[in-house]
Amino acid sequence: MGEGGGCHPPVNPSDHTVTNWPVYAGLLKGTKMAKKIIGYIKLQVPAGSATPSPPIGPALGQRGLNIMEFCKAFNAATQEMEKGAPIPVVITAFADKSFTFEMKLPPVTYFIKKAINLKSGSKKPGHDSAGKLTEAQVRDIAEKKMKDLNADTVEAAMSMVAGSARSMGLQVEG
Repeated sequence: MGEGGGCHPPVNPSDHTVTNWPVYAGLLKGTKMAKKIIGYIKLQVPAGSATPSPPIGPALGQRGLNIMEFCKAFNAATQEMEKGAPIPVVITAFADKSFTFEMKLPPVTYFIKKAINLKSGSKKPGHDSAGKLTEAQVRDIAEKKMKDLNADTVEAAMSMVAGSARSMGLQVEG
């Protein structure tokens, strides 16, 4: 064992301690462990209007997180966005009661409704048409949502957007 080469540190066989590898030993001194994650909370919160009321308050409160701290941070992060746009957010809760959050883009259906000024989709998708979406509009939405969609190409993302539009009772041209 002793001086060993490769990627393993030399180990003293008598007490199994790392010896003669100051770089490795230095990594062990004073390093901090990653925070222990106790859970993830997925919410859809209107941009710029997070409040401690349900669903945010109860979801964060049951994990012991500071609700007002999240609301202030979220509202500050979304102040440049269109007020009221539904923003999916994933909150990572840690054991020390701290948290981080990651915001995603609004859902595809939000972009579709915005593109053709629609209040809601068809009551009977497949039977009643609620409107039409052009191929250019589908491409624009797909390019915006590309990073959040599980697609490798714009064409695959366009197919997903077109499927969402059809499920809302819209006709997709092109």
